[in-house]
Amino acid sequence: QVQLVESGGGLVQPGGSLRLSCAASGFTFSQYPMSWYRQAPGHEREVVAFITYGGGGTTYADSVKGRFTISRDNARNTVDLQMNSLKPEDTGVYYCYVRRMGEEYWGQGTQVTVSS
Repeated sequence: QVQLVESGGGLVQPGGSLRLSCAASGFTFSQYPMSWYRQAPGHEREVVAFITYGGGGTTYADSVKGRFTISRDNARNTVDLQMNSLKPEDTGVYYCYVRRMGEEYWGQGTQVTVSS
């Protein structure tokens, strides 16, 4: 079965950095685009970053452009999110996502808190 397991969240001061990682299993990872979403308290879940199956194309939410970088390693079945210059408004639960054969799959999420 499809499994997505996120790691790397934590508490960081404004201006700091974190690197999130998502380990995928149960499907042919290299054949599917992957995304990172986040959900802030009291807000709907929103897409943060997207990467094509080969890794050659990426898109970002306007709010994170220039600060976040999504990447993937198809040999290791992982997709990462490097987050720099973090702001308090980046606080939330971050989720790894894949849509496969009409089904949506989410990880359990990892908490990111940006606070001084």
